[in-house]
Amino acid sequence: MLEPEFGIAAIYRIIKKTGAERVGDDAAQELRVALEEIGERVARQAVEFSSHAGRKTVKATDIKLAVKSLKL
Repeated sequence: MLEPEFGIAAIYRIIKKTGAERVGDDAAQELRVALEEIGERVARQAVEFSSHAGRKTVKATDIKLAVKSLKL
C-alpha cells in the first residue's frame, strides 16, 4: 500500500471542525482514503483539461472545471 498523502491529524481536525466531539480512528482513516481517491480523480481530470488546452501546467481553472465535471 502506498504512503498516504494526507496526515491523519489533519483529518481529525476536519471532522472535529464539523462538530464531532469524538472521532474514531477507523472513521478518520476512512475519510482519509475517500479524500485521497477524490483528489486523484480531480487531479486526473484537471490534467486532461490542461492537456486538451495545450498546456503542461495545471491551473486553478482546470481544478475548478474538474470538480464541476465530476459533480463533487
